[in-house]
Amino acid sequence: MSATLESGAGPRTAPLRYVGDPAARPPELTVPQMFHHTAHHFQHKTALMHKDGGTWIPTTYHELEQKVQTFARGLIELGVAHGATVALLSENRPEWAITDLAVLAIGAVNAPLYPTLPPAQVEYIVSDSEARVLVVSSEKQLAKALEVRGRLPQIEHIILMDSMPELEVPAGVRTFEQISGLAARRSTEELEHRSHAVQPSDVASIIYTSGTTGNPKGAVLTHDNFMSNAQAAAEVCRISSTDLFLSFLPLSHVFERMAGHYFPLLMGATIAYAESIFAVSSNMAEVKPTIMASVPRLYESIESRIRDGVARRPPADRAKFERALEIGWKYHSARIANRRPDPITAILYAIADARALQPLRERITGGQLRYFISGGAPLPVATAKFITSLGLNILEGYGLTETAPVICVNRPTQRRLGTVGPVVPGVEVQIADDGEILSRGPHIMQGYYKQPEATAQAIDEEGWFHTGDIGELDADGLLKITDRKKDLLVLANGKNVAPQPIEAVLKSSPSISAVVLFGDRQPNVVALIVPDFDHLKRWAREQGIEGREPEELAQDSKVRRFYKEEIERLTPHLADFEKIRRFALLTREFSQDEGELTPTLKIKRRVVAEKHASVLQTLYGGRDS
Repeated sequence: MSATLESGAGPRTAPLRYVGDPAARPPELTVPQMFHHTAHHFQHKTALMHKDGGTWIPTTYHELEQKVQTFARGLIELGVAHGATVALLSENRPEWAITDLAVLAIGAVNAPLYPTLPPAQVEYIVSDSEARVLVVSSEKQLAKALEVRGRLPQIEHIILMDSMPELEVPAGVRTFEQISGLAARRSTEELEHRSHAVQPSDVASIIYTSGTTGNPKGAVLTHDNFMSNAQAAAEVCRISSTDLFLSFLPLSHVFERMAGHYFPLLMGATIAYAESIFAVSSNMAEVKPTIMASVPRLYESIESRIRDGVARRPPADRAKFERALEIGWKYHSARIANRRPDPITAILYAIADARALQPLRERITGGQLRYFISGGAPLPVATAKFITSLGLNILEGYGLTETAPVICVNRPTQRRLGTVGPVVPGVEVQIADDGEILSRGPHIMQGYYKQPEATAQAIDEEGWFHTGDIGELDADGLLKITDRKKDLLVLANGKNVAPQPIEAVLKSSPSISAVVLFGDRQPNVVALIVPDFDHLKRWAREQGIEGREPEELAQDSKVRRFYKEEIERLTPHLADFEKIRRFALLTREFSQDEGELTPTLKIKRRVVAEKHASVLQTLYGGRDS
């Protein structure tokens, strides 16, 4: 891919703008065309794997295509028209893929929902998307659908993926098998006619942004949005038919929809569905994936788990591990910079790798991993460095629901920690005068469903999508995200503070699980800190503080002094106005159940502020910690 880094012009443009080679723009394609091509060329290769009764069950591409065609013909018999919306409420499983491919094959629209959503949010999205059909995975999800069905008069059919005895199926509900059984009433020729009528510009999906404030908005994405992005990103990430993906992030999120669904289906690779987020570690060891996509929380968890295990080892073992990490970083940082490691480093790394790092990699990933893909939130540089030091490649990328989603991604052959990499082919990026990242190209959504004003605010007259993120392009065209535009804290003195970089530094402490900075229109910056309670309790025992609950520990003077020293140790580089003057230790983790986390585990600042309003008021009015 060739590209240029050029000077912008005019009041709306920034000094630097990265322009992908227009010739690199992938040809327009629909999802049905893509899948038919792959299934034809890889008929007998395993497309999907899922675990049932302790055994991994494979589905070949030929079998998958047959199931997709059968379910699609059943949907036609139900009366699902071109352009109609089908809502999909399910965990990751083969039926999710079958439903998505079948819905898109007949020109209908998939509106996926997170399986963790409560009934009220299910009702909102199903109603707002004007879905006529709701497909659910299990009796648990069916219960949500039945609870809200009376308030959703437009719903004509509810389809349950799991099997149930016919006598137990609630009125108005049909099973997956029953819909497939309707296929005989519709011909293959009719399905082919429907599929051929689908155009790249047709809407493929309405994906509701989880959002950190307010009701979610439905991003309207076309077949070409998805397919142009899949082709561009799969090419630069060097994905092939020999790869095996472990899918565990929700497929309702655009990141997994692309990285764990369309990427592998485009290239003829294999997808293995993890049993649950809690079984990811064991599933990795069983299926031995070559590529895996995740939000940073998984990589932070891997680092924390390893460091906690090492911390319990004798001092000599801890020293050996730290030395192995040091050598690993020296070796791999040279390779990332396209330099050959010096001979001494290469020899020392071979020894450290054989004795410590390789066995650890095999235990963590199964030993076949080519690389992790990180997205959905900023990846702490310290965590990226740790994972890299182990000899595991990690490629951080950047995108949004509205961009289908990939804008930038580090390459296996072109990486720089702390950046999200170069722009993918066919995509443009520029930095606005206020530092906001703008993007334009075939990956940009049509708009927000039924929200023209929000669409006009997000996409300007020149076609630039305003991401809401603050960033900078370096001389090589690699993008670095520095903060969220709306998260900037404007202090009472007019100074701007970017909280995310400070929060990322603080989270590098093993004693801190989560931290959120506040201070908008206030004299100083304050922080709400969630301790890493396991680490804190171990430290407390070492200090002779025994048998304390989180509530007691949070008020203990020794504990507070310890956290104050941690903050000061980690933030000596901050300007005086950026320094954290006061903080509070919370007594529980942030959670989805409390509404503090999105389904992709991003912290909802507004909700956190509301739930801890009294604590914040005390911090604003108190003295420096």
